Amino acid sequence: MKILLADDEPDVLEFLSYNLVKAGYNVVLAKNGQEALEVAIKEKPDVFILDVMMPFKDGITVCKELRMMPEFESSLIMFLTAKTEDETQIQAFDIGANDYISKPIKPTVFLSKLKSMIGHSLGKSSLTKLVRGKLEMDIEKYALSLDGNPISLARKEFKLLFLLASKPGKVFNREEILDHVWGNEIIVGDRTVDVHIRKLREKLGNDDYIKTIKGVGYKFEF
Repeated sequence: MKILLADDEPDVLEFLSYNLVKAGYNVVLAKNGQEALEVAIKEKPDVFILDVMMPFKDGITVCKELRMMPEFESSLIMFLTAKTEDETQIQAFDIGANDYISKPIKPTVFLSKLKSMIGHSLGKSSLTKLVRGKLEMDIEKYALSLDGNPISLARKEFKLLFLLASKPGKVFNREEILDHVWGNEIIVGDRTVDVHIRKLREKLGNDDYIKTIKGVGYKFEF
């Protein structure tokens, strides 16, 4: 899982990134709000950890702009800041934050809260409908329509398509797909993903939506 950590304090970046990498996360860094947005577009992280008070663009502004981008509208966003005022916390949640941690914090507590936030979100989404071009997905009904015409998908096919479509442009490797869609279920292996991708393409009627990134995985474009 890729995490973008944005903070204007070098010692905080070094300290937290060290603990995140040690815990097995893939970490990318940004030193201010503007850089955080640029890195986000390039790296397509799954989770954002943003300081509130940053130069150029503060964390609140960054969060607002991320939530307006289709690829990040359901991403996890955590604020890490020295500001503890209730108004700031309320504002953070109102504009789409998933959690809020006050500095200073022990690395064990920080990692525990991060793990809890990620675990709570797996398999869940605040979205009930997802629209991508001519595709419309109703998450609660497991229903898909293309240009207004209904398409019948098996449950795993729907979950796979929703995963890819939830973050357009992000490349999901097979391990990520297996983890999100099949979880702990006993399956054949990587070939299972390829077979379901092929079936999805057949039902969608073209290869325009799901792109193969050779040697890496798959991504959704519209």
